[in-house]
Amino acid sequence: MQKQTLSWCWSQPGRPDELELSHTEIPYLEDDQVLIANSVSGLNPVDWKFIEQPFDLWQSGHVPGVDGMGIIIAKGSRVAHLRIGMRVCYHTNLRTNGSFSHHTVVSAKAVIPVPDGVSDEAAAALPCPGLTAWQAMKKVPELKGKRVLVSGAGGAVGSILTQLLIRQGALVYATASSINHARLGHWGVIQSFDYKDDDWRQQLRQQLGSHALHAAFDLVSGEHAATLGALLGYYGHLVCVQDRLEHSPVGPFTTCISLHEIALGAIHQHGSDAQWAELVAAGQSLLADVGRGALILPKFQLGSFEQLPESLTELKRNDRAIKYLIQN
Repeated sequence: MQKQTLSWCWSQPGRPDELELSHTEIPYLEDDQVLIANSVSGLNPVDWKFIEQPFDLWQSGHVPGVDGMGIIIAKGSRVAHLRIGMRVCYHTNLRTNGSFSHHTVVSAKAVIPVPDGVSDEAAAALPCPGLTAWQAMKKVPELKGKRVLVSGAGGAVGSILTQLLIRQGALVYATASSINHARLGHWGVIQSFDYKDDDWRQQLRQQLGSHALHAAFDLVSGEHAATLGALLGYYGHLVCVQDRLEHSPVGPFTTCISLHEIALGAIHQHGSDAQWAELVAAGQSLLADVGRGALILPKFQLGSFEQLPESLTELKRNDRAIKYLIQN
């Protein structure tokens, strides 16, 4: 007889507060899967966005949630690199049941061991924003000494990306709400601009002087990303995290910029085993940095499992630099 667990379930496109708390069956493990008893789940914008519109990927009864951490309580026969009782965190496939549950089945290759000294909350907060930031950084070569812009540096992905770029030796400029400017400056951002100012691009050009940007990382939208193309120099890089650009925003045979799209979730369908191994190793390195204080995560707001829909609704309407977490 299959065991059951308590989960927040999706039935149709709608609001986060329309999720239903139900008992769901825990599926039988495949040879390459593990069963995790979740301790903390991390909430991300992609969660409420897919609850509103899952693009025909979900059927009624689907369990959302891409980020979580907990303890491995069972594993498939071919899983040799993980052990029962290990603390782990993970980013799940949007097409399978996720972390909004007391138990989640996860592909073993996607599991990231959590180092000692890293809290459950920090481990749950890292995967989606941390791995996305790492992927964005890796798109651009030769960062040391190069001028780059992080547009949307106040959020979870942007704040982690900003720190990673500074550690690579990049000369970082940022846009963010003014409330985040002091924190960004403390990390080493050269100048932060309030995106609400209509002339922030002109202010940036004045700061750059005769120089141009080597790269611009956009965490706002495709429409916004297109406005950054003119700030890039010859052979510059435009990295789109929130969207993708179908066409270059600059004229042909001018600055010859490269367009990059970031889609962490797509690795579940298109990533090779070698790429997964590299991503998991990056996750372990980022967690180690968190543990020794070399990487600062956004402030946490911890809610109960019963409060999950309310916390997700608050995330949707709140633009503060806060990471919402759910404790099981």
